[in-house]
Amino acid sequence: MATAGKVIKCRAAVAWEPTAPLMMEEIEVAPSQEGEIQIKVVATGVCHTDLYHLFEGKDKCGFPSVLGHEGAGVVESVGPGVTDFKPGDKAIPLFLSQCGECKFCKCPKTNLCDRNNRTIFHIIFHPLAFFGNVSFSLWQTVINQIAVAKIDDDAPLDRVCLLGCSISTGYGAAVNTAGVIPGSVCAVFGLGAVGLAAVMGCKNAGASHIFAVDINEQIFEKAKIFGATDFLNPKAYNKPISEVLSEMTSGGVDFSLECVGNTEVMRTALESCVKVWGVCVLVGWTNVKDISARPIQLISGKTWKRSLFGGNQVLKARTLLQNWLIDYMTGKIKLDEFITHKMSLEQVNNAVNLMKTGQWNIFSLTSFCRIL
Repeated sequence: MATAGKVIKCRAAVAWEPTAPLMMEEIEVAPSQEGEIQIKVVATGVCHTDLYHLFEGKDKCGFPSVLGHEGAGVVESVGPGVTDFKPGDKAIPLFLSQCGECKFCKCPKTNLCDRNNRTIFHIIFHPLAFFGNVSFSLWQTVINQIAVAKIDDDAPLDRVCLLGCSISTGYGAAVNTAGVIPGSVCAVFGLGAVGLAAVMGCKNAGASHIFAVDINEQIFEKAKIFGATDFLNPKAYNKPISEVLSEMTSGGVDFSLECVGNTEVMRTALESCVKVWGVCVLVGWTNVKDISARPIQLISGKTWKRSLFGGNQVLKARTLLQNWLIDYMTGKIKLDEFITHKMSLEQVNNAVNLMKTGQWNIFSLTSFCRIL
Protein backbone atom coordinates (compact mmCIF):
# COMPACT_ATOMS: atom_id res chain seq x y z
CA MET A 1 0.00 0.00 0.00
CA ALA A 2 0.96 3.66 -0.17
CA THR A 3 2.38 3.70 3.34
CA ALA A 4 4.91 0.92 2.75
CA GLY A 5 8.44 2.04 3.65
CA LYS A 6 7.27 5.43 4.93
CA VAL A 7 7.13 7.09 8.34
CA ILE A 8 3.50 7.53 9.36
CA LYS A 9 2.23 10.37 11.52
CA CYS A 10 -0.86 9.59 13.56
CA ARG A 11 -2.67 10.31 16.81
CA ALA A 12 -2.06 8.24 19.92
CA ALA A 13 -2.82 8.36 23.65
CA VAL A 14 0.55 9.03 25.33
CA ALA A 15 1.32 8.43 29.01
CA TRP A 16 3.88 11.08 29.96
CA GLU A 17 4.27 10.20 33.64
CA PRO A 18 2.78 7.94 36.34
CA THR A 19 -0.82 8.74 37.40
CA ALA A 20 -1.15 11.58 34.85
CA PRO A 21 -4.01 11.54 32.32
CA LEU A 22 -3.18 10.22 28.88
CA MET A 23 -2.62 12.95 26.31
CA MET A 24 -3.63 12.74 22.66
CA GLU A 25 -0.46 13.48 20.69
CA GLU A 26 0.79 13.18 17.14
CA ILE A 27 3.39 10.45 16.96
CA GLU A 28 5.64 9.06 14.25
CA VAL A 29 5.49 5.36 13.45
CA ALA A 30 8.63 3.93 11.88
CA PRO A 31 8.31 1.90 8.67
CA SER A 32 8.40 -1.87 8.72
CA GLN A 33 11.82 -3.49 8.67
CA GLU A 34 12.85 -7.06 7.88
CA GLY A 35 10.16 -9.51 8.99
CA GLU A 36 7.85 -6.79 10.34
CA ILE A 37 4.31 -5.74 9.53
CA GLN A 38 2.30 -2.59 10.05
CA ILE A 39 -1.25 -2.88 11.34
CA LYS A 40 -4.06 -0.34 11.33
CA VAL A 41 -5.95 -0.68 14.61
CA VAL A 42 -9.71 -1.17 14.42
CA ALA A 43 -10.55 -2.06 18.03
CA THR A 44 -8.81 -2.44 21.37
CA GLY A 45 -9.58 -3.41 24.92
CA VAL A 46 -8.36 -1.74 28.10
CA CYS A 47 -6.66 -4.25 30.37
CA HIS A 48 -5.93 -3.85 34.07
CA THR A 49 -2.26 -4.46 33.31
CA ASP A 50 -2.27 -1.10 31.52
CA LEU A 51 -3.71 0.39 34.71
CA TYR A 52 -0.97 -1.28 36.73
CA HIS A 53 1.71 0.25 34.51
CA LEU A 54 0.12 3.70 34.52
CA PHE A 55 -1.09 4.11 38.10
CA GLU A 56 0.27 1.34 40.29
CA GLY A 57 3.71 0.38 38.99
CA LYS A 58 4.87 3.99 38.79
CA ASP A 59 7.99 3.01 36.88
CA LYS A 60 9.32 6.40 35.82
CA CYS A 61 11.76 4.70 33.44
CA GLY A 62 8.83 3.54 31.31
CA PHE A 63 7.68 7.01 30.29
CA PRO A 64 6.63 8.54 28.03
CA SER A 65 4.89 5.55 26.50
CA VAL A 66 1.91 4.41 24.48
CA LEU A 67 -0.08 1.71 26.28
CA GLY A 68 -2.50 -0.92 25.08
CA HIS A 69 -1.96 -4.59 24.32
CA GLU A 70 -5.39 -5.96 23.46
CA GLY A 71 -5.93 -4.83 19.90
CA ALA A 72 -7.08 -6.14 16.54
CA GLY A 73 -6.82 -4.65 13.10
CA VAL A 74 -5.93 -4.95 9.43
CA VAL A 75 -2.46 -5.35 7.95
CA GLU A 76 -1.60 -2.13 6.13
CA SER A 77 1.84 -3.03 4.78
CA VAL A 78 4.58 -5.61 5.21
CA GLY A 79 8.35 -5.36 5.35
CA PRO A 80 10.95 -7.40 3.48
CA GLY A 81 10.98 -11.11 4.22
CA VAL A 82 7.41 -11.29 5.55
CA THR A 83 5.88 -14.55 4.44
CA ASP A 84 2.94 -15.06 6.80
CA PHE A 85 0.94 -11.90 6.04
CA LYS A 86 -0.18 -9.69 3.20
CA PRO A 87 -1.92 -6.29 3.15
CA GLY A 88 -5.61 -6.62 3.96
CA ASP A 89 -5.26 -9.58 6.32
CA LYS A 90 -7.05 -9.31 9.66
CA ALA A 91 -4.68 -9.81 12.58
CA ILE A 92 -4.25 -9.69 16.34
CA PRO A 93 -0.86 -8.53 17.71
CA LEU A 94 0.37 -10.47 20.73
CA PHE A 95 2.47 -9.51 23.73
CA LEU A 96 3.97 -13.02 23.62
CA SER A 97 5.96 -14.04 20.55
CA GLN A 98 6.24 -17.40 18.81
CA CYS A 99 9.45 -17.47 16.79
CA GLY A 100 9.62 -21.26 16.62
CA GLU A 101 13.41 -21.18 16.83
CA CYS A 102 14.48 -20.28 20.38
CA LYS A 103 15.01 -22.91 23.07
CA PHE A 104 11.71 -22.06 24.72
CA CYS A 105 9.67 -22.38 21.51
CA LYS A 106 11.31 -25.72 20.85
CA CYS A 107 10.61 -26.92 24.39
CA PRO A 108 7.27 -28.73 24.92
CA LYS A 109 7.11 -27.47 28.53
CA THR A 110 6.30 -23.81 27.94
CA ASN A 111 4.55 -21.30 25.68
CA LEU A 112 7.15 -18.61 26.38
CA CYS A 113 9.36 -17.22 23.61
CA ASP A 114 12.77 -15.67 24.07
CA ARG A 115 12.43 -13.09 21.31
CA ASN A 116 11.06 -9.64 22.12
CA ASN A 117 9.02 -7.35 19.90
CA ARG A 118 10.52 -4.28 18.29
CA THR A 119 8.44 -1.13 18.60
CA ILE A 120 9.60 2.21 17.22
CA PHE A 121 7.55 5.31 17.97
CA HIS A 122 8.66 8.93 18.27
CA ILE A 123 6.93 12.11 19.39
CA ILE A 124 8.58 15.37 18.36
CA PHE A 125 11.91 13.53 18.08
CA HIS A 126 11.39 12.06 21.57
CA PRO A 127 11.61 8.24 21.66
CA LEU A 128 8.60 6.57 23.22
CA ALA A 129 8.77 3.53 25.44
CA PHE A 130 6.19 0.84 24.90
CA PHE A 131 4.23 -1.56 26.99
CA GLY A 132 2.58 -4.55 25.34
CA ASN A 133 2.00 -4.02 21.64
CA VAL A 134 0.71 -0.47 21.69
CA SER A 135 -2.94 -0.45 20.66
CA PHE A 136 -3.85 3.00 22.06
CA SER A 137 -2.92 4.47 18.70
CA LEU A 138 -4.78 5.17 15.49
CA TRP A 139 -2.07 3.03 13.93
CA GLN A 140 -0.80 -0.14 15.53
CA THR A 141 2.84 -0.62 16.35
CA VAL A 142 5.16 -1.92 13.69
CA ILE A 143 5.59 -5.44 14.95
CA ASN A 144 7.46 -8.59 13.96
CA GLN A 145 5.31 -11.23 12.31
CA ILE A 146 6.32 -13.75 15.00
CA ALA A 147 4.11 -11.82 17.45
CA VAL A 148 0.98 -11.58 15.30
CA ALA A 149 -1.83 -14.09 14.78
CA LYS A 150 -3.72 -14.11 11.49
CA ILE A 151 -7.48 -14.37 11.89
CA ASP A 152 -10.46 -15.13 9.65
CA ASP A 153 -11.80 -12.42 7.37
CA ASP A 154 -15.26 -12.73 8.93
CA ALA A 155 -14.04 -12.37 12.54
CA PRO A 156 -15.54 -9.28 14.26
CA LEU A 157 -12.52 -7.23 15.30
CA ASP A 158 -14.37 -5.41 18.09
CA ARG A 159 -14.90 -8.78 19.78
CA VAL A 160 -11.88 -10.90 18.96
CA CYS A 161 -9.49 -8.16 20.11
CA LEU A 162 -10.18 -9.49 23.62
CA LEU A 163 -8.42 -12.71 22.66
CA GLY A 164 -5.21 -10.69 22.58
CA CYS A 165 -5.00 -10.86 26.37
CA SER A 166 -7.82 -11.17 28.89
CA ILE A 167 -9.98 -13.98 27.54
CA SER A 168 -7.10 -16.14 26.36
CA THR A 169 -5.30 -15.58 29.65
CA GLY A 170 -8.18 -16.55 31.94
CA TYR A 171 -9.74 -19.28 29.84
CA GLY A 172 -6.41 -20.94 29.10
CA ALA A 173 -5.36 -20.79 32.75
CA ALA A 174 -8.33 -23.00 33.60
CA VAL A 175 -8.33 -25.49 30.75
CA ASN A 176 -4.59 -25.68 30.11
CA THR A 177 -2.53 -24.64 33.14
CA ALA A 178 -4.84 -25.86 35.88
CA GLY A 179 -6.13 -28.74 33.84
CA VAL A 180 -9.62 -28.61 35.34
CA ILE A 181 -11.34 -31.99 35.03
CA PRO A 182 -15.01 -33.01 34.85
CA GLY A 183 -16.76 -33.13 38.23
CA SER A 184 -14.13 -31.02 40.01
CA VAL A 185 -14.73 -28.11 42.39
CA CYS A 186 -13.12 -24.79 41.47
CA ALA A 187 -12.73 -21.31 42.92
CA VAL A 188 -11.95 -18.19 40.91
CA PHE A 189 -10.67 -15.15 42.82
CA GLY A 190 -11.40 -11.86 41.08
CA LEU A 191 -14.16 -11.44 38.52
CA GLY A 192 -12.69 -9.05 36.00
CA ALA A 193 -12.56 -10.18 32.38
CA VAL A 194 -9.70 -12.59 33.16
CA GLY A 195 -11.57 -14.07 36.12
CA LEU A 196 -14.82 -14.40 34.19
CA ALA A 197 -12.93 -16.08 31.37
CA ALA A 198 -11.44 -18.46 33.94
CA VAL A 199 -14.96 -19.23 35.17
CA MET A 200 -15.94 -19.97 31.58
CA GLY A 201 -12.93 -22.26 31.23
CA CYS A 202 -13.85 -24.19 34.37
CA LYS A 203 -17.41 -24.54 33.10
CA ASN A 204 -16.34 -25.80 29.67
CA ALA A 205 -13.91 -28.24 31.30
CA GLY A 206 -16.80 -29.83 33.19
CA ALA A 207 -16.40 -28.50 36.75
CA SER A 208 -19.40 -29.38 38.92
CA HIS A 209 -19.10 -26.37 41.25
CA ILE A 210 -17.44 -23.04 40.53
CA PHE A 211 -17.08 -20.60 43.42
CA ALA A 212 -16.85 -16.99 42.23
CA VAL A 213 -15.03 -14.86 44.82
CA ASP A 214 -15.08 -11.06 44.69
CA ILE A 215 -15.80 -8.10 46.97
CA ASN A 216 -17.99 -6.57 44.27
CA GLU A 217 -21.28 -8.47 44.48
CA GLN A 218 -22.69 -6.63 41.47
CA ILE A 219 -20.58 -8.83 39.23
CA PHE A 220 -22.08 -12.07 40.53
CA GLU A 221 -25.00 -12.00 38.07
CA LYS A 222 -22.50 -11.59 35.25
CA ALA A 223 -20.51 -14.54 36.54
CA LYS A 224 -23.60 -16.75 36.30
CA ILE A 225 -23.62 -16.23 32.55
CA PHE A 226 -20.17 -17.78 32.32
CA GLY A 227 -20.96 -20.75 34.57
CA ALA A 228 -20.36 -19.77 38.21
CA THR A 229 -22.54 -21.76 40.63
CA ASP A 230 -21.67 -20.27 44.03
CA PHE A 231 -20.74 -16.75 45.09
CA LEU A 232 -18.63 -15.46 47.97
CA ASN A 233 -17.81 -11.96 49.17
CA PRO A 234 -14.81 -12.18 51.56
CA LYS A 235 -16.03 -9.07 53.39
CA ALA A 236 -19.23 -10.84 54.38
CA TYR A 237 -17.41 -13.29 56.67
CA ASN A 238 -15.60 -12.86 59.98
CA LYS A 239 -13.04 -15.51 59.05
CA PRO A 240 -10.59 -15.96 56.16
CA ILE A 241 -12.35 -16.90 52.95
CA SER A 242 -9.99 -19.87 52.62
CA GLU A 243 -11.49 -21.30 55.80
CA VAL A 244 -14.99 -20.67 54.47
CA LEU A 245 -14.18 -22.55 51.28
CA SER A 246 -12.58 -25.38 53.22
CA GLU A 247 -15.71 -25.79 55.32
CA MET A 248 -18.01 -25.65 52.30
CA THR A 249 -16.02 -28.18 50.31
CA SER A 250 -14.89 -30.66 52.99
CA GLY A 251 -11.26 -29.61 52.93
CA GLY A 252 -10.78 -27.24 50.03
CA VAL A 253 -11.32 -26.89 46.29
CA ASP A 254 -9.64 -29.01 43.65
CA PHE A 255 -8.57 -26.01 41.57
CA SER A 256 -8.21 -22.33 42.46
CA LEU A 257 -7.32 -19.49 40.12
CA GLU A 258 -6.10 -16.10 41.35
CA CYS A 259 -7.09 -13.45 38.80
CA VAL A 260 -6.54 -10.25 40.79
CA GLY A 261 -2.81 -9.61 40.81
CA ASN A 262 -2.67 -9.28 44.59
CA THR A 263 -0.08 -11.23 46.58
CA GLU A 264 -2.36 -11.69 49.60
CA VAL A 265 -5.09 -13.10 47.38
CA MET A 266 -2.51 -15.38 45.76
CA ARG A 267 -1.72 -16.87 49.14
CA THR A 268 -5.41 -17.16 49.98
CA ALA A 269 -6.06 -19.00 46.72
CA LEU A 270 -3.34 -21.52 47.59
CA GLU A 271 -4.71 -21.99 51.10
CA SER A 272 -8.17 -22.61 49.63
CA CYS A 273 -7.01 -25.75 47.81
CA VAL A 274 -7.48 -29.25 49.16
CA LYS A 275 -4.29 -30.95 50.27
CA VAL A 276 -2.58 -33.71 48.24
CA TRP A 277 -4.07 -32.90 44.81
CA GLY A 278 -5.18 -29.25 45.01
CA VAL A 279 -3.85 -27.01 42.22
CA CYS A 280 -3.56 -23.22 42.52
CA VAL A 281 -2.79 -21.12 39.45
CA LEU A 282 -1.48 -17.54 39.63
CA VAL A 283 -2.99 -15.62 36.74
CA GLY A 284 -3.11 -11.99 37.95
CA TRP A 285 -0.16 -9.73 37.19
CA THR A 286 1.80 -7.74 39.77
CA ASN A 287 5.40 -6.90 40.47
CA VAL A 288 4.90 -4.65 43.50
CA LYS A 289 5.30 -7.06 46.40
CA ASP A 290 6.97 -10.39 47.07
CA ILE A 291 4.76 -13.40 47.63
CA SER A 292 5.00 -15.77 50.57
CA ALA A 293 3.33 -18.94 51.79
CA ARG A 294 3.68 -21.38 54.63
CA PRO A 295 5.79 -24.36 53.52
CA ILE A 296 3.22 -26.81 54.89
CA GLN A 297 0.83 -25.66 52.16
CA LEU A 298 3.16 -27.14 49.57
CA ILE A 299 4.57 -29.98 51.62
CA SER A 300 1.02 -31.28 52.02
CA GLY A 301 0.92 -31.92 48.30
CA LYS A 302 -0.67 -28.79 46.86
CA THR A 303 0.68 -27.51 43.55
CA TRP A 304 1.37 -23.85 42.81
CA LYS A 305 1.54 -22.84 39.14
CA ARG A 306 1.84 -19.71 37.08
CA SER A 307 0.04 -19.04 33.83
CA LEU A 308 0.87 -16.60 31.03
CA PHE A 309 -1.40 -16.10 28.05
CA GLY A 310 -3.30 -19.33 28.36
CA GLY A 311 -0.38 -21.38 29.58
CA ASN A 312 -0.51 -24.07 26.91
CA GLN A 313 2.82 -25.85 26.73
CA VAL A 314 2.25 -27.59 23.40
CA LEU A 315 0.35 -24.85 21.58
CA LYS A 316 2.40 -21.65 21.47
CA ALA A 317 1.00 -18.11 21.45
CA ARG A 318 -0.01 -17.62 17.82
CA THR A 319 -1.36 -21.14 17.42
CA LEU A 320 -3.23 -20.96 20.71
CA LEU A 321 -5.03 -17.75 19.78
CA GLN A 322 -6.11 -19.15 16.44
CA ASN A 323 -7.63 -22.12 18.27
CA TRP A 324 -9.50 -19.79 20.64
CA LEU A 325 -10.82 -17.92 17.60
CA ILE A 326 -12.25 -21.14 16.18
CA ASP A 327 -13.88 -21.85 19.54
CA TYR A 328 -15.48 -18.39 19.50
CA MET A 329 -16.72 -18.69 15.95
CA THR A 330 -18.28 -22.08 16.79
CA GLY A 331 -19.92 -20.82 19.97
CA LYS A 332 -17.75 -22.63 22.50
CA ILE A 333 -16.20 -19.44 23.87
CA LYS A 334 -18.22 -16.31 24.71
CA LEU A 335 -16.83 -12.90 23.79
CA ASP A 336 -19.81 -10.62 23.15
CA GLU A 337 -20.87 -10.90 26.79
CA PHE A 338 -17.62 -9.27 27.95
CA ILE A 339 -18.24 -5.97 26.16
CA THR A 340 -19.66 -3.31 28.46
CA HIS A 341 -18.85 -0.04 26.67
CA LYS A 342 -17.71 1.27 23.31
CA MET A 343 -15.77 4.52 23.23
CA SER A 344 -13.52 6.47 20.92
CA LEU A 345 -9.80 6.70 21.56
CA GLU A 346 -10.28 10.31 22.64
CA GLN A 347 -12.35 9.00 25.55
CA VAL A 348 -9.60 6.72 26.82
CA ASN A 349 -9.19 8.64 30.10
CA ASN A 350 -12.87 8.10 30.83
CA ALA A 351 -12.40 4.40 30.15
CA VAL A 352 -9.35 4.20 32.42
CA ASN A 353 -11.21 6.00 35.20
CA LEU A 354 -14.20 3.67 34.92
CA MET A 355 -11.91 0.67 35.16
CA LYS A 356 -9.90 2.22 37.99
CA THR A 357 -12.98 2.89 40.11
CA GLY A 358 -14.77 -0.35 39.23
CA GLN A 359 -17.82 1.41 37.80
CA TRP A 360 -18.14 -0.86 34.81
CA ASN A 361 -20.05 -4.11 34.99
CA ILE A 362 -16.80 -5.99 34.59
CA PHE A 363 -14.72 -5.13 37.62
CA SER A 364 -10.94 -4.78 37.77
CA LEU A 365 -10.25 -5.78 34.16
CA THR A 366 -12.79 -4.75 31.63
CA SER A 367 -13.40 -4.36 27.94
CA PHE A 368 -12.89 -1.03 26.22
CA CYS A 369 -13.57 -1.11 22.49
CA ARG A 370 -13.40 1.57 19.91
CA ILE A 371 -14.26 1.58 16.23
CA LEU A 372 -12.19 3.90 14.03
